Amino acid sequence: PAGPADVIRLWNELRVELNVGQYLDLIGTAQGRRDRAGTRRIARYKSGKYTIERPLQLGAALAGGHALAEPLSRYGDPLGEAFQLRDDVLGAFGDPARTGKPVGQDLREGKPTPLLAAAAERAAASPTGGPAAAVLARVGEPDLTDTDVAALQQVLVDTGALAEIEALV
Repeated sequence: PAGPADVIRLWNELRVELNVGQYLDLIGTAQGRRDRAGTRRIARYKSGKYTIERPLQLGAALAGGHALAEPLSRYGDPLGEAFQLRDDVLGAFGDPARTGKPVGQDLREGKPTPLLAAAAERAAASPTGGPAAAVLARVGEPDLTDTDVAALQQVLVDTGALAEIEALV
């Protein structure tokens, strides 16, 4: 691309971060990752930086507002993460007529999300977590029925994972 060097640098950072996020998402899905740090890193790089933080910085750089890069990062990073966390909740609980994607698709694909990481951690720490952990073990099975998805949704609610993610958003 042509343009000022700082704009090209930011654009290239955006591209690299998006690719890293997609790579981590694919690897995390294949490995069935459920750790909080890893899933939050995926959310930040796959979506947060790409949809909010870097576009804000690019706009500022194009307008000559180079001094705004750091304040926009402090603003855009958590906003971008909140955007992805909301998308994860909608992927598990959303209305397909409103979201345009099938409810439970992320659960069927086994996407490594902070929502699932919170549920898995809470189920493992609970003295009665065995049944919830058994239900969560089904995440990533492509043939989950609507009843299976409903059972997973119930675990996400019962473990407090949904409330935790909603609070983060």
